[in-house]
Amino acid sequence: MPDRIDYDGHQSAVYARGRALSPDVMASWMAAFSRHAPRRRPLSVLDLGSGTGRFTPSLADTFGGPVYGVEPSAGMRDAALKLSLHPRVTYFRGAAEAIPLPDASVDLVLLFLVWHHVPDKAAAAAEVRRVLRPGGRVLLRSTFADRLPDSSWRIYFPRATELDREIFPTAVETQEHFEAAGLRRVELDVVQVPVAEDFRAYAERLHLRASSIFEHLTEAEIEEGFARLDADVAAGGNPAFRPAEDGDLLVLESPV
Repeated sequence: MPDRIDYDGHQSAVYARGRALSPDVMASWMAAFSRHAPRRRPLSVLDLGSGTGRFTPSLADTFGGPVYGVEPSAGMRDAALKLSLHPRVTYFRGAAEAIPLPDASVDLVLLFLVWHHVPDKAAAAAEVRRVLRPGGRVLLRSTFADRLPDSSWRIYFPRATELDREIFPTAVETQEHFEAAGLRRVELDVVQVPVAEDFRAYAERLHLRASSIFEHLTEAEIEEGFARLDADVAAGGNPAFRPAEDGDLLVLESPV
């Protein structure tokens, strides 16, 4: 298993810009979350592994709040406090295995591309179950080792596919952790995720290296990959470029 990522370093400096979502993409995600959230409003929401807070203001606007952003990295929390303030959002230091909220205090838990970073998944699932109210839901957006998307960057960084199979759990393994904690699976939704408006914009964003996969590649692999990417940009693009890809969203529920 590759080493854990230090999000207080390079990633906290570039993540907000490198992983920014356009208003249209954010609206699409909020629509997907709303399809699976409890119907009542307002909802108390936990954004677990909230990073730079790119979702927290929109979660507050969509569901009413309060919204709690819990993030272990001081660098990412600092970025959130600069970039993602909202009157109904509060950021806390914490981790998935030790959530600083009372029992049965939230209606909705979002884990967006964070589950693979959690060291003790059994403890984390139990903590999520603890803070959820009866009938509350978990929205877990993740890549799964048995369902890797056809991402365009894999063309340029081919070892990333091998690494992703080591880093990410399978969908079944993930579901089993939450079922053992007392939650039930509702469904595995597939959301179409736009990745960039065009190939040049996609390349510019990749160059920020705001994906944790770059922390696992060697500098030689990264330089070679970007050289080939830049050559394709100069040539006008790559016909294999995919402007959108499938994103898995696992939906789970706390018993009533």
